[in-house]
Amino acid sequence: MSLHPESDRPVVLVVDDAPSSLGVLCDTLESAGYTVLVAGDGESALQRLELVTPDAILLDGLMPGLSGFDTCRRIKSTPAWAHVPVIFMTGLSETANVVEGFACGGVDYVVKPLRAQEVLARLHTHARNARITRMARDAVDVAGLGVVFIDALGRIAWRSPQAAVWLQGIEDDAGGGHLPLALQAALEVDSTQVVRTQTDPPLSVRNMGTATLGETMLLLELQREGASASASRLSNAALTPRETEVLSWLAKGKTNRDIADILGMSPRTVNKHLEHIFEKLGVETRAAAAALASGHLP
Repeated sequence: MSLHPESDRPVVLVVDDAPSSLGVLCDTLESAGYTVLVAGDGESALQRLELVTPDAILLDGLMPGLSGFDTCRRIKSTPAWAHVPVIFMTGLSETANVVEGFACGGVDYVVKPLRAQEVLARLHTHARNARITRMARDAVDVAGLGVVFIDALGRIAWRSPQAAVWLQGIEDDAGGGHLPLALQAALEVDSTQVVRTQTDPPLSVRNMGTATLGETMLLLELQREGASASASRLSNAALTPRETEVLSWLAKGKTNRDIADILGMSPRTVNKHLEHIFEKLGVETRAAAAALASGHLP
């Protein structure tokens, strides 16, 4: 029975040099509601990704030409694909192989011969988690703010749509997917800096601390001339990354239970986050917090 409605079928890319041996797996995925794309090698997989971004990738580790591990590294080094969960399915069962699979960016490792239902269960969990993460991050562009996540090597791991637009206006690009040189001082703990872009007004960059997977979260905001002190309350509130996510969903009209389901926490935890948010913003009601996050001050 399908796990997904027809209008919302997730897409999985299966990469294996012997796809004919995966008939049972592909049939199981199709029956569970997935749209299955197949590639016979690493290069073909990368070509498929140029056309469509799947919800997850099932990847063989040992293939002629570009290996699965190298293919995964290529995927994770490309910002447009880096968020896609990669599950290795391979006959390589040595500890060193498993370690390499995770080191190059895989989220799971399944050893052949495959058990289709087990792969399906793992795939469903990782695809759902990745989708919720994207939804939460996409919701952060509130009140004219942008968000950038920087990994431990100083590379841009993810950026919100608004942040991407602003980063394009900064001339001194460091290249290689790294943060522009003019913004790198913001990687210092608890720092805030103002950067001139190609178009006014200047850009304020605030370090929000460490988020998930050891990434650093930067909050970006345009410094508009003549803005009142109240207009800066949101950016100066020092919300944590999780509090920012909760507030963004609150601003979109979600209930506490909705937010709990989206972010994978209990409604009680959401309540606790909201208490901290109200205190930091200096407001007493959900409506006031939502209005502030939406750029409409109380």
